[in-house]
Amino acid sequence: MTTTAAAPEAQHVPAASRLFEPARLGALRLPNRLVMAPMTRNRAAADGVPQSIMATYYAQRASAGLIIAEAATPNAVGQTYPNITAIHNDAHVAGWRQVTGAVRAAGGRMFLQIQHGGRVGHPDNSGHTPVAPSPVPLPEGIHTPSGHQDAVTPRELTLDEIHATVADFAAAARRAIDAGFAGVEVHAANGYLIHQFLGQGTNRRTDAYGGPVAHRIRFALEVVRAVAAEIGPERVGVRISPGLTVNGMDEGDTDSIYRALVGELAGAGLAYLHVVFAEPDSALFREIRAAWPGTLIANPLLGWGVPLPADGGKQAGERLLAAGADLISLGRAFLANPDLVERLAIGAPLNPLRDKGQMYAGGADGYTDYPTLDATLGATWAEASPEAAPVPEISAVPEAAAFSEVSAVPVAS
Repeated sequence: MTTTAAAPEAQHVPAASRLFEPARLGALRLPNRLVMAPMTRNRAAADGVPQSIMATYYAQRASAGLIIAEAATPNAVGQTYPNITAIHNDAHVAGWRQVTGAVRAAGGRMFLQIQHGGRVGHPDNSGHTPVAPSPVPLPEGIHTPSGHQDAVTPRELTLDEIHATVADFAAAARRAIDAGFAGVEVHAANGYLIHQFLGQGTNRRTDAYGGPVAHRIRFALEVVRAVAAEIGPERVGVRISPGLTVNGMDEGDTDSIYRALVGELAGAGLAYLHVVFAEPDSALFREIRAAWPGTLIANPLLGWGVPLPADGGKQAGERLLAAGADLISLGRAFLANPDLVERLAIGAPLNPLRDKGQMYAGGADGYTDYPTLDATLGATWAEASPEAAPVPEISAVPEAAAFSEVSAVPVAS
């Protein structure tokens, strides 16, 4: 008599959550309110051209309401770490076009984050001496192709170079649209160039771009306005990280900075404002929500260097929605779970994150080989029932979409 193995237990379906409600973002209709946060993964070629494996990675995660692709540099001197993507020449556009095409074929929607590293860079990474608001070096070292090295003192940007950098952001935004992205996110957070202009500790200028808050927010406003003029404000988001001290940041007067910056941006008709490590009980978060008239994406604070909660940040996201956020961005949970939306919707367990080194080491390991729930359950069923028919391999990427860093900053929540 043949014994039939029991099928895996059905997953408990949790109560309905607003995370899975549809939403609108400008002209985009989002099927849910979960956003894949931009995460450096160091899978580009040395010259910043996106590689074919990136098309697979992002298309696997196309069920996110919105994907914000990893930071791409708008010019050569803005490169931060090895194998970071870029968006300042035709080869970059062609590489990204493979990625956006794969995501569209899988039913997804994408923005591209544009980031200039400022002092977070090294000549061995970019071929250039880093530039910054002031010649204040990064206090910690930085990863390079030959290993960890001390940071170099950046060169202070001249006024002409500031204006040229603003123009580079606008040109990069145009290239992003040409590459098939629905819009761009201006990265004004996490200790990179725009954030360096905002902070007292990194901006010691005495001209129109330094000193009082109104001067220190000038560069951010000029970049955002130039990008919006180039591609339309409805295609532009801005990411901020109030109070974040990563990359040696010392803002000094956080509340004043973001009251002024958000107030100036509020009437620009932008696609969204993205707040990093948001806390629903924070007075500043509530103040930002009240001042911002449009879509607010909140990235929950899930801790630095600690394991993810078992739900990947779902409850934290729901608290932020209740506090007024419109969309919730998650990082590591999407990294380890290509089908994160489906898992959270049914209360299924999440894949654990693998060794941190695999996040940035290059190749498929820890990148495109995280299993979907269907594949995991299929393997369990096949092991439990040897006489059952083989379970077909399940791919989250349509066949047509399968085109052929070491970072000092942990990925977002």
